[in-house]
Amino acid sequence: MAPPHRLALELPGCALAHLAIGGDAPDALPDPRVAALLGPPGRSYSLCVPLAPGGDCAARVRAARLHQRLLHQLRRDPLRRCQLRRLLCYGPGGGAGGVEHGFLLHDPGDSPDTRRALFSLLGESPEGPRLGEFVGDAQQQVWQHLWELRDGAGWQQVGPRERVVAAPEPALHPVVPDLPSSGVFPHREAARAVLEACIPFIPEARAVLDLVDQCLEPVQKGKFPVIVIEGLDATGKTTVTQSVSDSLTAVLLKSPPACISRWRKIFDDEPTIIRRAFYSLGNYIVASEIAKESARSPVIVDRYWHSTATYAIATEVTGGLQHLPPAHHPIYQWPRDLLKPDLVLLLTVSPEERMHRIEGRGMERTREEAELEANSIFRQKVEVSYQRMENPGCHVVDASPSREKVLQTVLSIIQNNCN
Repeated sequence: MAPPHRLALELPGCALAHLAIGGDAPDALPDPRVAALLGPPGRSYSLCVPLAPGGDCAARVRAARLHQRLLHQLRRDPLRRCQLRRLLCYGPGGGAGGVEHGFLLHDPGDSPDTRRALFSLLGESPEGPRLGEFVGDAQQQVWQHLWELRDGAGWQQVGPRERVVAAPEPALHPVVPDLPSSGVFPHREAARAVLEACIPFIPEARAVLDLVDQCLEPVQKGKFPVIVIEGLDATGKTTVTQSVSDSLTAVLLKSPPACISRWRKIFDDEPTIIRRAFYSLGNYIVASEIAKESARSPVIVDRYWHSTATYAIATEVTGGLQHLPPAHHPIYQWPRDLLKPDLVLLLTVSPEERMHRIEGRGMERTREEAELEANSIFRQKVEVSYQRMENPGCHVVDASPSREKVLQTVLSIIQNNCN
């Protein structure tokens, strides 16, 4: 399969630069912006993890784990002194299954040790990332040539060098068509297939699947209301869910449920496709509990599908807010086979108030929760994704006032929407 001929490079400030390789724009004039990104001083390399032809679930899982391992290796000596940026390789036509994930490595000093280190690193994994090297010339043109490890001949440049020029931004971010198979799973079987592929190297995946298989399908909500309370870490969600549950004499459930929470750390250390499959299947286990409990009393759920989807979208869609899928895109729709709540409330506080609360808690955080603190763009992408969810959408609640005031507001919304 020919490599994709477009690149999407994430820049400082979460802007994206789209580039075309080779024949996409043969008559384009030299572009100083491309030369500034990829040309001298220094030298840049692209490393893209290829997806096997057909791109089945097992192939996507292997590629995601290889991409994560590559990131860890590039952050070690001697390559850690280089600048590292997220890079997507994609075809100009878009569509599902055509995106390869990778990195742009820029060596400001253009040291020969960098190329040797890359050869050594990639030589350990012949089926691994594809290596490209960018070269600029005096006319501010930039060219890419590919390297390949040949049996008995070592590393060799392959094929002709190809020009690199600026390309127009596609109407939709390149990863969006792949989201239903890589993190925002539209039904249970899509998430289940991911964990099936993980059993050989994550034994706990089998235990999770056994628990999922014990859940009856399909499940039906009982006659009592089901209210989901969502929110970023430190928005008061735990306090509000407990207070609302007490006020309504309701059953309080959490996602992921207790029966799989002991494996949460294992799956949190995995790539998005595996991590989100774990949380997605947790939602289906919770749905079975909701069906049983809502036949007897109201049910309050601390996080559910919306949080699973929003974190996947914010993680996988590179760049800033403007690159998120547009409002009303199908990715924001509820899964067709997951029990739907009567009401979803989204608790929000200002970023400053969140930080103040987090500093006072001292609790262990997941990788994504830590990212919320360190990266304001990531946090904003999560918040906007929450607000774009549909069928059901989120009722936004300002959780900054006192606990009593927030509880009063939440109970009022429930009364107005669940009677």
